[in-house]
Amino acid sequence: MEQSRRSLHKAKRKKRSLAVSIILLAILCIAGMELLVCRWADPILYDEITAPARACAEACVRTAAEVGQAAWEQAERVRVAAQRQLNRTCVALQAQWEIFTAPPADDAETTTLAEPEAALPAEPLDPQITGIEIRNGEEYLTGGVVDIVYFNQTDMAWEEAKYGSDPLSSHGCGPTVMAMVVSSLLGETVNPVDMAQFCVSQGYWAKNHGSYHAIIPGVSQSYGLTCTSIAPSEINREELFSRLVTGDLVVALMTKGHFTEGGHFIILRGVTPEGQVLVADPASRDRSLTTWDLDLIISELSPSRNDGSPFWLISYGDTA
Repeated sequence: MEQSRRSLHKAKRKKRSLAVSIILLAILCIAGMELLVCRWADPILYDEITAPARACAEACVRTAAEVGQAAWEQAERVRVAAQRQLNRTCVALQAQWEIFTAPPADDAETTTLAEPEAALPAEPLDPQITGIEIRNGEEYLTGGVVDIVYFNQTDMAWEEAKYGSDPLSSHGCGPTVMAMVVSSLLGETVNPVDMAQFCVSQGYWAKNHGSYHAIIPGVSQSYGLTCTSIAPSEINREELFSRLVTGDLVVALMTKGHFTEGGHFIILRGVTPEGQVLVADPASRDRSLTTWDLDLIISELSPSRNDGSPFWLISYGDTA
């Protein structure tokens, strides 16, 4: 009984829905016929009636076109940006591949870690003249006008670090020296690992040989420092001392002797009242805490004359 009532109620609803649909269809047909007749009988009234609908349709079409155009332009910008980034990545990878696979130039002097042939000078260390201080977790060599942010390439902090494909600890005197120079003169710390990566990207790493000598003027220029090379025969003791006591630094490329048995970059960082030179050696704290005779240093300078070697005066600002 209940099911019969439900079926009857459902049938009535279908009839009502059908009737409503027929009525709506009839209204649409009548309205359409009236509009058709109105179009021919009274075009002005027809335009007034249909104008809102046409305006709405045109606005929808314009909006859709604008949205489509904006989407296409955005997609094109994304494509162009992605293509540029891909091109830059390919160029960078190609450059890195060439760096890592190319043999060193014939004039690339070996600047890798090597024990000195001569012992330290006999003069005892005077802590009143120079020493090492720890400030905010960093080592500073004191005694010169500019306290040197000191990095040692052989420290455990860099034992896993690479300079190109070579160990920083044995081949990284160049970037370590320049990390000290930049950090000390600019007051913004750049550690040896970051400097080594920068030097590789700039082509200063010489595979299995340490660094090309262009590392000194090249890095100096990149960081806004003034670098002037001085030939050993033109070194003027008084002028050099005056530059050191005003805060300039000198990077020297050493050969066999008290600092290395091969090639090695060090920094001349100051002068004592007795006319002795203070250095910063990236491979030895002991040698960095010893005073040195300028004549001895000059006698052990590298014979190389590539890229301004073996003596570069570096300052923050003009040299004049």
